[in-house]
Amino acid sequence: MRAAGDPYLLVGIALVCLALRALVLAPGALRRIIALNVMGSGVFLVLIAAAARGEGEPDPVPHALVLTGIVVAVATSALAIALARRLHRIDERDEDDGGGR
Repeated sequence: MRAAGDPYLLVGIALVCLALRALVLAPGALRRIIALNVMGSGVFLVLIAAAARGEGEPDPVPHALVLTGIVVAVATSALAIALARRLHRIDERDEDDGGGR
């Protein structure tokens, strides 16, 4: 008998695989940050599917981990985007100065 979380498990695994491919092949920092976020979403789906696998009530611990992970992912994404913007500004300034060489 199939568990109710099987479609979520398959979609989560697919998201992790696609995001890993994009993380390796993406040319820009913003695309890599987005790939990391998509990968995190896939992991969250896998955790939720794992929580729904048992009979009866789902396990609340993976749900709490996912909720905490979402908060951490938002904060980490904001920091990564701010750092990417700062690096982009520094690179533009270096190009305007002639590269410093």
